[in-house]
Amino acid sequence: MPAVTRRRTPPASSFSCSTLCLSLMLGFGPLAPQMAVADSEQRSYKVPAGDLGSALIRFAGQAGVSVSVEPGLVSGRRSAGLSGNYSIDEGFARLLQGSGLQLQPVSAGAYTLVPLPAGADALEIAPTSILGSHAGGDLDGERYAGGQVARRGSQGLLGSRDFMETPFSMTTYTSEAVQNQQARTLGDLIASDPSVRATNPAGGRFEQFTIRGFSLFNSDVSYNGLYGVLPTYSIDMEMADRVDIIKGPSQLINGISPRGSVGGGINVVAKRAADKPLTEFTGSYVSDSQVGGAVDIGRRFGDQNQFGLRFNGVKQGGDTEWDHQSVEREMAVLGLDFRGERLRLSADFGHTERDTDAPQERVIVGANAKVPDADDVRRNYAQAWSQARTNDTFGTLNGEYDISDSLMAYAAVGARKSDHDFLRHNVPVSNDAGDFSVQPRDFTRDENVKTATAGLRNWFHTGPVSHEVNLAASYFYMDFENGGARYASAPSNLYDPRPTPTPGTPTRQDAKVYTENRFTGVALADTLGFFDDRVLLTLGARWQRVQVDDWSNNVKGATAYDEEKVSPSGGILYKVTDQLSLYANYMEGLSQGKIAPSTAINEDQIFPPFISRQVEVGAKYDLGNLALTASAFRIRQPAYETNASTRVFGPNGKRENKGVELSVFGEPLKGFRLLGGVMYIDSELTGTNGGTFDGNRAPATPEYNVNLGAEWDVPSLSGLTLTARGIHSSSQYLDQANSKQIDGWQRFDAGARYAFKVDGKDITLRASVENLLDERYWASAGASDDSEAGLTLSTPRTYLLSASVGF
Repeated sequence: MPAVTRRRTPPASSFSCSTLCLSLMLGFGPLAPQMAVADSEQRSYKVPAGDLGSALIRFAGQAGVSVSVEPGLVSGRRSAGLSGNYSIDEGFARLLQGSGLQLQPVSAGAYTLVPLPAGADALEIAPTSILGSHAGGDLDGERYAGGQVARRGSQGLLGSRDFMETPFSMTTYTSEAVQNQQARTLGDLIASDPSVRATNPAGGRFEQFTIRGFSLFNSDVSYNGLYGVLPTYSIDMEMADRVDIIKGPSQLINGISPRGSVGGGINVVAKRAADKPLTEFTGSYVSDSQVGGAVDIGRRFGDQNQFGLRFNGVKQGGDTEWDHQSVEREMAVLGLDFRGERLRLSADFGHTERDTDAPQERVIVGANAKVPDADDVRRNYAQAWSQARTNDTFGTLNGEYDISDSLMAYAAVGARKSDHDFLRHNVPVSNDAGDFSVQPRDFTRDENVKTATAGLRNWFHTGPVSHEVNLAASYFYMDFENGGARYASAPSNLYDPRPTPTPGTPTRQDAKVYTENRFTGVALADTLGFFDDRVLLTLGARWQRVQVDDWSNNVKGATAYDEEKVSPSGGILYKVTDQLSLYANYMEGLSQGKIAPSTAINEDQIFPPFISRQVEVGAKYDLGNLALTASAFRIRQPAYETNASTRVFGPNGKRENKGVELSVFGEPLKGFRLLGGVMYIDSELTGTNGGTFDGNRAPATPEYNVNLGAEWDVPSLSGLTLTARGIHSSSQYLDQANSKQIDGWQRFDAGARYAFKVDGKDITLRASVENLLDERYWASAGASDDSEAGLTLSTPRTYLLSASVGF
């Protein structure tokens, strides 16, 4: 397709001239060499997201039709673009979704663009197509049927794409799912995904997860595509418009992560103001006595709504279900954005504080102790004097500029400053009776992060082959300082916790450890489209450099390193039909070396980077109101362990996770929604020292994870919805020797919500119960790479209530 030269927009008062100019550009210029297709005939189109004028130019040219429009109508407006098979009417409807504009046919192959009539909400299109943008203001991500999952997700270097055109496994949860699940943190939200599991207690100091059996730390959760910006220990979900969960190594699209996660990636997308004003207050209650409130305010300004403001604030606090445990949290996030004809800018600034008294720790099982009976643990084994205080301030700036209709430049910068202060103790059970020694530790950690990325994205054709070329450079810097002190120990018991004295005079001071991390990278990728983009081939590579330096009490350490590598990746997707896509990918990447945990005697030792590799094949079936996905994968990386006898942490062999994932989401029947799936993993150790553990199953990796959530709108009472969810994980080993294991477990949740109006105000009441049967079990055997070994106890039955009022 020949390139288009965009003309400057004439004054809106020149109606006749402007209409004629755009009619020529959209219908009879070089963009439309072919004859117009029938309005109802479907064919393949590919129009990237961008300003509305450019999107209409591209689509009209590909369809061979003409459109008359006053330029003032499209100035400053955006379109999500499209890719796939559509009729002309469906294609225009998708491009104009949420714009407040509509098309009127004036003759065969000719249209005019006009504002929607007063009182009209949006342009409706066929139910098998996009269902519309949600209130969160997500300009790219339309919701799939049921509203819990978005069709489009952010894929870093590769931009935003429809899930049916993505050559890897990815699920994007919407803000509607967050709100209806009453998810307070990221740990609450991931309970819906079978590929993801939490590996730290819900009432603990921090959150940590596994994806496909490999560890993922909060540090590796990106914010608007930038790593290290979000709070390190817990991420509040009220700030999220979308949450993208990518399965498998993602270094090509996002670059190297701060803690080297390889099983997948999570990206939190900030909220944006929608064209419709939003003012909402939500009051909440969580048992035992946590109460709080949240506000969500969105406004757009300017003659074309080009300026946007979105503010989210939260304050919640009180006691949890565990005795002498309380959580206080505060969050304030402000999002600003500008939508110009060619320029798009956004800025997000946030501050969070979280104070937890008596946070739970993982239970470490000694060499001479059996696995404790979780059902007998009925009291909080954390001391009442223990506490965790975190304070995080962060921000990002993002920009995009359309240099031409086929070339876009983008850049982003982010920063975070964090202060963390803990008074804590481990729980090392030494015998079958559950005895352990409480050794208080004062631990401080201060972090500073600076990160940036910049790139170019170019769309063009070489003959019948389409190209989307992406070139990007990235930089990440983080420095942190750890310090603290140790205090005299005292005995306690897991089943019968005993109060110990509040720490007084330290018995020794810990060394002050200062570390600097610098990651740089350059990535290049090209997505080639063949046969009207029915076959999409993505080829790319990322050069990465990892530099780490550390000091202990101002003395340079011996663990510093400087390494680099070029990591190739590729993926291919074949759209067999409009409903069925088949894909395969190969991804590899350089990851930050593991860090020895606090349970090891070589605590904080940093190991060199390692390489991870994934091969995956899969299929995606889109029924319009229900989507089914299936994938088979293999991921390899070095294995690490904390030696049971010496307590030294280090590498020991390799681990290979081979697995199958099946997932389902959507609304198969009107008013009945499903969200869930199953994951099977065969995890094997090889090349261990002396072959001692070769063939054993890797620690902390269940063979099966199963999730299934359902929602049912009660027909007899409009606005009432009943919800239910079941979660299951099979047994897990604690160690590489496979000598100890925890049993499989299941959790059941239930709830209801009721939406109605009072005096024109939207009101939604929500009530749910997590762990309905109040089962006590070990939810996790720790992190899969053994860097943070220990048992995670389930959360007791918890009641959640909330009421949202839209003003």
